[in-house]
Amino acid sequence: MPGKDVRLAVLIDADNISAAYIKPMMLEIARYGNPTIKRIYGDWTKPQLGPWKQVLLDHAISPVQQFGYTSGKNATDSSLIIDAMDILYTEQVDGFCLVSSDSDFTRLATRLREAGKIVYGIGEQKTPTPFVAACDRFLFLEILAPKEKKTRNLFGGLIGKNSSDSSSTVDTESKKVTIKVQKGEQEEPEEKEKTERTIQYMDDATCELISSSISDLADEDGWAFLGDVGNLVNKKSPSFDARNYGYSKMSKLMQSLDFVECELRVNEKNPQVKLIYVRNKEDN
Repeated sequence: MPGKDVRLAVLIDADNISAAYIKPMMLEIARYGNPTIKRIYGDWTKPQLGPWKQVLLDHAISPVQQFGYTSGKNATDSSLIIDAMDILYTEQVDGFCLVSSDSDFTRLATRLREAGKIVYGIGEQKTPTPFVAACDRFLFLEILAPKEKKTRNLFGGLIGKNSSDSSSTVDTESKKVTIKVQKGEQEEPEEKEKTERTIQYMDDATCELISSSISDLADEDGWAFLGDVGNLVNKKSPSFDARNYGYSKMSKLMQSLDFVECELRVNEKNPQVKLIYVRNKEDN
């Protein structure tokens, strides 16, 4: 993951993103670098952009006004693209965060990467595949949703608003919440808060992606460093994220897979640092 000194330009398409995502989105972007430029584009005379006006000052995002010149034409996209190219040629940033679910920015993402800039895409899960593939890393907003508050019922279970897209049940006897995330079922203690997000199933293609990435990096004994595996998986599939499948970290996802073996090793130079290695069980 890039260091905190990486300068990022955050360019948001207000027409395609809900203002409800702004806080978790900015917190996520801070993990990848310092957002030195933050702009949001839209026609601020339209009432549907009203919710954005309430949060822009809180996050120091500069609104850019763009009127629609012709009905049916999106002038906002053009304004964002022009600004992105201006920023590119001024050499003020090391990377870009393009926040939109619109495939019209596919060519922009490709051009920025050709210029040697890292490109993070952020959008909803409806984002077309070409735009996702054009980015170095693509994050789905659904997995960044704010944590949901839970209350206990008389039977000791949990009551809360669940996303209509998620698949979850409450077992009042075992007092556990079950969320279906892949081939089997993952059970987690009731004390752990859930997030309002869409949990994806891990299909065979994703399992093969992980397995092949481990094989590509494996040593003679079949072991590969988990950090390297995660980086390679993201290069092959920019939208891959352990949180898509209900896990907070890549290591927890790996430990849940029945075809992967995990081993914790001590760093010889620094015994306090623990390193995780993985390998395909079929290679054992």
